[in-house]
Amino acid sequence: MENKEIASPCVRNCCLNNQDMCVGCFRMLDEIVGWGQATSIQRKSILLKCGSRAERSASMRVEQSRLTR
Repeated sequence: MENKEIASPCVRNCCLNNQDMCVGCFRMLDEIVGWGQATSIQRKSILLKCGSRAERSASMRVEQSRLTR
């Protein structure tokens, strides 16, 4: 199956924040639940979104660090 060639981004640090986003892999709850049935194109799209969320999260942590100094 073509969708099995793209591995899950799960890092086994599963914890959802208040927006239902996993703080480990940055997937939304519906993306986690639907991963097994997702096509390769859908999985690639999810991974791109995860990357963007991870970058935003890192930027927010840096900004919060600056504010608390």
